[in-house]
Amino acid sequence: MKYALYYWPSIQGRGEFVRLALEDAGADYVDVARSASGMRAMEDMLESASIRRAPFAPPFLRAGELLIAQTANILSYLGPRLGLAPRGEAGRLWLHQLQLTIADWLVEVHDTHHPIGSGLYYEDQRPEAKRRAADFRTERLPKFLRYFEKMDRRAFSYVDLSLFQMIEGLRYAFPRTMSGLEKQVPRLVELHDRVAERPRLAKYLRSKRRIAFNQQGIFRSYPELDAA
Repeated sequence: MKYALYYWPSIQGRGEFVRLALEDAGADYVDVARSASGMRAMEDMLESASIRRAPFAPPFLRAGELLIAQTANILSYLGPRLGLAPRGEAGRLWLHQLQLTIADWLVEVHDTHHPIGSGLYYEDQRPEAKRRAADFRTERLPKFLRYFEKMDRRAFSYVDLSLFQMIEGLRYAFPRTMSGLEKQVPRLVELHDRVAERPRLAKYLRSKRRIAFNQQGIFRSYPELDAA
């Protein structure tokens, strides 16, 4: 099957978690909004009154007649089809649970630089961002890392790809903090390095298809938020 992924063309964001699964599996897909008229096509689908089960926001995936939104939901669908999830219900539910926890974690990362409102500039909420980031660095981030360090990991799955992305993004946004915390989570660091060496993924990471981290995405680099 050829898949169509709809997501913003200039950021990694939540769509990158889906891209990593598609790329690692060598799936046939098109990143719609990165084509010449792709943004208009994505906006048309979001605004269409004829789609009864329309997505609220990107990312969403067209798979045949199915239109699937929400990152964890998309990965739950793709996992067994791409060889990145077990066929058994218990295993699939466990992966979905982990991916939903990663989604919670990602919201907390976003809220370090936009703790009041997404519609405001970072500069309009800098004092609040510093306070939120301090709590994230000292309380929430270590808690998430410890949880995933000890989690039950067996066969390789889309969750491993997502954890790779979390470590990559956190290293970009909080390099000083991560340099200290990574000593406490050697299994996660080893997982990150192993994922980066997977042949198809390594090729993707070196390619122009991999969008660089930037100041418009979820992971943003503000040195004052990474202060000791």
